[in-house]
Amino acid sequence: MSLSSKKGKIRGKKKGLSKRKGSTGSSGSHGSADLKIPTDKKHKAKAIQEAIRSDPPDIANLRRLAISDGGLLRDDLRRKAWPKLMNVNVFEIPPKPANIKAHRDYRQVVLDVERSMRRFPTNMKEEQRLRLQDQLVDIILRVLVRHPELHYYQGYHDICVTFLLVVGEDLAFAIMDKLSEYHLRDFMDESMDRTRHILGYLMPIVGKAHPELREFLERSDVGTIFALSWLITWYGHVLTDIRHIVRLYDFFLACHPLMPIYLAAQIVLYRSEDILRVDCEMTMVHHTLSRLPEDLPFEHLVSRAGDLFIQYPPSMLAKEAELEFLSSTTISCYKDFEMATNQKPDTVLRRRRRFGNGTAQNGDVKTVQLRKPTNLALKFAVWAISASLGAAALAVVNVVNEWF
Repeated sequence: MSLSSKKGKIRGKKKGLSKRKGSTGSSGSHGSADLKIPTDKKHKAKAIQEAIRSDPPDIANLRRLAISDGGLLRDDLRRKAWPKLMNVNVFEIPPKPANIKAHRDYRQVVLDVERSMRRFPTNMKEEQRLRLQDQLVDIILRVLVRHPELHYYQGYHDICVTFLLVVGEDLAFAIMDKLSEYHLRDFMDESMDRTRHILGYLMPIVGKAHPELREFLERSDVGTIFALSWLITWYGHVLTDIRHIVRLYDFFLACHPLMPIYLAAQIVLYRSEDILRVDCEMTMVHHTLSRLPEDLPFEHLVSRAGDLFIQYPPSMLAKEAELEFLSSTTISCYKDFEMATNQKPDTVLRRRRRFGNGTAQNGDVKTVQLRKPTNLALKFAVWAISASLGAAALAVVNVVNEWF
């Protein structure tokens, strides 16, 4: 089946879902029930701004908005929302250290950045691109100097450059600093053992949804290496349209750290007919899998990846993936990240910076501990955009208490 015919089927499904899409029945971080995702861009943009300005910021609803159709819509909204999603205080970003050139990975970082020309807009002036490449080197080395236990890997710069192009140098560093401690932590070990373990989730997910496809892939001996660059670059290295890349980043920042591997599984499942059509031989299958079509329906893939996460959560697949659930640094640290307590709107943070870093000033509300019901609402956020109910909805009830 061609991609165009597949899109026709997807559009047909969406028409039947339009009335119920967005109604979740769960509460947001402020206790409001039956939050609905606005379907038009104007009202959705307003909802995003309101979630950011709330005191404390309505992270639960902001995540729902980032996951839902269209994501965070525009880069000006991303510049405000992405730091909130990563619990970044934009007024307390550490300064650039003076010794970045002495770092063990400095030369490799410079070489990789010099080869990253394709990641910058083709109409960008050379002078501007060279300045941004210098900033990209600084972002990467600032993170590595700040965290000596982390090891640079080729592909890390593909993630950094996306944030640089959208939010600028300092915010890109602050976001990457948090991502490197949590979502990307397993990729930054000295060895690739934990990265291989994360890739080990791919076949179990595919097998749960499509046993015949998994059997075919395993018989071909193709392995999972075709998805390595997808995973460790958050698809920044394999996609050419920046609009698709930032849309996926909206999704990943709002979700569990393993969501990129669930998206990889969904891409494989979506292309199952193309894969099963080729000879069951490693080079042919690898060639088919490693070349991503430009016209993939990303909104559909995002929605279905969320479905897969609900139906087959990491805890269900950990043993088959040869990974004890809590032995992954990325997974085990995510609960701490999820329960971060220092979120405040920018107006309050700016005022605190002006008066010093002490306790709340003149009417500032004390930092609020996230409550367990709020965390439960966050867990339902992925499901809020699912494209099917029925049996999968029952899976939500069964697995929600196993998350994180």
